[in-house]
Amino acid sequence: MRRIKPLLLALFFVIACTLLAVAQTPNAKAAPKKTSSKKDTQSTAAPTKKAAATKDSIVNSMDRSADPCADFYQYACGAWRKNNPLPSDQSSYGRFAELAERNILVLKEVLEKAATPAAHRSVVDQEIGDFYSACMNEPAVNQKGLTPLKAELDRINNIRSKSDLEDVVIALHKEGAPGFFDYSSQQDFKDASKVVAAVDQGGMGLPSKEYYLKTDPKSVETREKYLAHVQKMLALSGYTPDQAAAGAKAVMNIETALAKGSLAPVDRRDPQKVYHPMAIADLQKQTPSFDWKKYIVGVGTPPVESIDVVVAEFPAALNGVIDSSSLDDLKTYLRWHLLRDAAPLLSTDFVNENFDFYSKTLRGAKEIRPRWKRCVRLTDHALGEALGIAYVQKTFGKDGKERMLHLVHNLEKALQDDINALGWMTPATKKEALIKLTAIANKIGYPEKWRDYSSIKIVPDDALGNAQRASAFEFKRQLDKIGKPVDKQEWGMTPPTVNAYYDPSMNNINFPAGILQPPFFDKNQDDAVNYGAIGVVIGHELTHGFDDEGRQFDAQGNLRDWWTPEDAKAFEERAACFSDQYGSYTAIDDVKVNGKLTLGENAADNGGMRIAHMALLETPEGKANKKIDGFSRDQRFFIGFAQMWCENDTDQALRLLAQTNPHSPGKWRVVGAVTNMPEFQKAFSCKAGQAMVPAKQCRIW
Repeated sequence: MRRIKPLLLALFFVIACTLLAVAQTPNAKAAPKKTSSKKDTQSTAAPTKKAAATKDSIVNSMDRSADPCADFYQYACGAWRKNNPLPSDQSSYGRFAELAERNILVLKEVLEKAATPAAHRSVVDQEIGDFYSACMNEPAVNQKGLTPLKAELDRINNIRSKSDLEDVVIALHKEGAPGFFDYSSQQDFKDASKVVAAVDQGGMGLPSKEYYLKTDPKSVETREKYLAHVQKMLALSGYTPDQAAAGAKAVMNIETALAKGSLAPVDRRDPQKVYHPMAIADLQKQTPSFDWKKYIVGVGTPPVESIDVVVAEFPAALNGVIDSSSLDDLKTYLRWHLLRDAAPLLSTDFVNENFDFYSKTLRGAKEIRPRWKRCVRLTDHALGEALGIAYVQKTFGKDGKERMLHLVHNLEKALQDDINALGWMTPATKKEALIKLTAIANKIGYPEKWRDYSSIKIVPDDALGNAQRASAFEFKRQLDKIGKPVDKQEWGMTPPTVNAYYDPSMNNINFPAGILQPPFFDKNQDDAVNYGAIGVVIGHELTHGFDDEGRQFDAQGNLRDWWTPEDAKAFEERAACFSDQYGSYTAIDDVKVNGKLTLGENAADNGGMRIAHMALLETPEGKANKKIDGFSRDQRFFIGFAQMWCENDTDQALRLLAQTNPHSPGKWRVVGAVTNMPEFQKAFSCKAGQAMVPAKQCRIW
């Protein structure tokens, strides 16, 4: 389940053109914030009409020749994996992506209709239709070449001294182009009622700091290919071969220096390590070579006296880069990041080169996705709530919220019972935990109030300009929050998104309409399968409020220690069991799953499964415990859970995910969770010594 960073510039709100490539790995943007139910590589394009489902549909995905006690993943997913080979344009393909791919046609239908000029078109249809139409007009994009970037390139070329840097960075950031650092708003960790300004590490083109610093052969090879990619992109932009080669080395040197001052993904999971409020004057002392007051005012920040410096060591690294780099190298660095950001909406040569490194080299995809799919995704990211209106009307029934809320309430009751029954937690901490659980808010389907994008100028033949203006709108929208009351009704995902998340600062769980469809939730399916699928997702998000990160925030969303020392110690001991367990699994070749990076997600999977099973037992169908197609209630529950994570991946994607993603690969999400459930071993009559019956089982919740 993915973390959406407090600087809501990561993944869902960045209108950066990189999203069109469905390829680039965004840098970690800020402190841990929200948690979602799937992996970064999986599509967030919208789902569509409900797929036909029958009560024996789980059998179609199974390999019944496999022994569930030897390899439950193969048993539950073998047929699905065999029948769903990895598409050539994707690096990871699982049930989330299957739903998104199957249903993206709904959004295509909406957008193609909206893109047809007509006198009766609504304002919203004109916005999303013209945005999509411009994106799809590949001949016009090719004809323009680099012309859409002329103003930005001229601005960079005209830098005469380092004192001009702030003006250029201001202009680039306001249009969504990255460089040097990330900047936005976020809730204050220790006073969740406040929205504050925050500056974070950024400005790197590789997925995380380890990619710059590790010395193993694979990391060295990746850096060499990245260097060659930067060189090719600079050459495409007009640099001579010698200039491009020298420029690529300069970019690598600058980004490596920034990486040294950044935090690795594992460290960013600790809220205490990513919260450093300080006076702007103190930040200025750390970076005398960059005028922060000029920047903060220039980008349109409301009056502020302090700022959250997410990564304490990063300002010094930034200052060192500015001091030690030549002006020409700094200009080349900014040019590269402008090109990297815009590449998917530039001419075909840029698109292909961008795909070749970020999708093919880093992830293992063989072909670029069809342009219409890339344009649908970009429209969803840029104008997601406008597009979401039509999507919800087509796919989300009136009773959708009620059905989902009923499930949520059942899971909340089960978690309450679980907390009350814990033998390792003292009454004082239990009291606080129950207060927090009671305070969790539930948001289902879509926003109560739709976002208004009417201030964005959408031009039918200006694909890149539309994306830049949409990004500028979002950047300004985020900064305008500073100093204002927190909007607890705001969503961090668009309605069509096939995902879900928990937000510790808001203390709420969020389920977009996109995920509330088969195979995750199917009104035609029996309770056992539904509780094993969407029930575990609900339980997962609730458990995130009490995982190693979420437990550090209280009922109001404040970073506050509400645990007794003895309970905190007991929690850490149980959490270490999960770190050790999952850290023993092999992601690919010589790369292990990172047990510490994936700890929160693994704990949530295990806790979510446990409370979903508890809730199932309280339903009428659960109490009846009837067999369906020869499978018991509990067998169908565990099969329903496992089949959420059926997937196929490239070796490159597994390697990338193991180093940067807080989610374990699908196989280990299944195996890791079920082996910790005595109810699983009982359901399938597994015996001691078999692979699915470990000598030691882990449990927190």
